[in-house]
Amino acid sequence: MYTLITAAISADAQRLKNKLNRPDILLGDYQDLPQFMLKSANMIRLPNPASASYTHEMLTLCLDRAIGTVYALRSEEAVLLKNAQQLFSEYGIIVHGQ
Repeated sequence: MYTLITAAISADAQRLKNKLNRPDILLGDYQDLPQFMLKSANMIRLPNPASASYTHEMLTLCLDRAIGTVYALRSEEAVLLKNAQQLFSEYGIIVHGQ
């Protein structure tokens, strides 16, 4: 199972990635990422939290990518995912927010 850290281009995401120090970490962001970053197997584009179906899009992404833990570093992502924590836990996905 993979661990997803959002806000990929932030310093906080890089610090958390280094702190966890595991090979199964994916970094993701809904904001524009340079194309060369997206070519990396460990960097993915995330759904925009402004989308009405954001939590379902994130759940689908987690299931498709075998993500078992999500660290939501942006407040808008954290609020939405924390509100859907029960849904994610039904699929064995742990959500950590700010």
